[in-house]
Amino acid sequence: MPHISDYEGCAVRGEMIIFQRRVADLTEVALRRFVKRARVAAGLTGGVNVLLTTSREMNLLNRRFRKKDKPTDVLSFPAATEIQKQLAGDIAISADIATRNARALGHSPSEEVKILVLHGILHLRGYDHECDNGKMQRREKQLRAELRLPLGLIERSSGDTGASGASGKRSHAGKSVSEKRKGS
Repeated sequence: MPHISDYEGCAVRGEMIIFQRRVADLTEVALRRFVKRARVAAGLTGGVNVLLTTSREMNLLNRRFRKKDKPTDVLSFPAATEIQKQLAGDIAISADIATRNARALGHSPSEEVKILVLHGILHLRGYDHECDNGKMQRREKQLRAELRLPLGLIERSSGDTGASGASGKRSHAGKSVSEKRKGS
């Protein structure tokens, strides 16, 4: 199973934040703090690596691991069971889609990235909005309030979400808000 730490040719060292694409008003320190807060709030014991990248790179990852040839906003990659206490997994986020969605929804790109991180953490925790009868949505809503985040990913996508992909990868559909409104 690939890990962001492998992606950069590094050993697994706990929580890594990799900015291949910057997001306005979001620093590595701020994102690292949020990841830790969200991870603890969600009850996830292992560390989480986060990659902020381009839509092009997310398209490549989505095609490789989910056999879907389109960009997506967030992908979660659970770590192998034997190391999950140290490393729960990796989350890859499209900075491009996050920025576009933030504009459309009237909040900051940094808040949008945090929403995507929370969504990815819940997938790493084992939640799956595709088949859990609203359990993940309720938990995400609860954690959003606790972490002071705006409208959640599941709520605004209303049924247009991704599913568990090959090898346990989980994702969100990744269409931008404007694409969803157009019905594509």
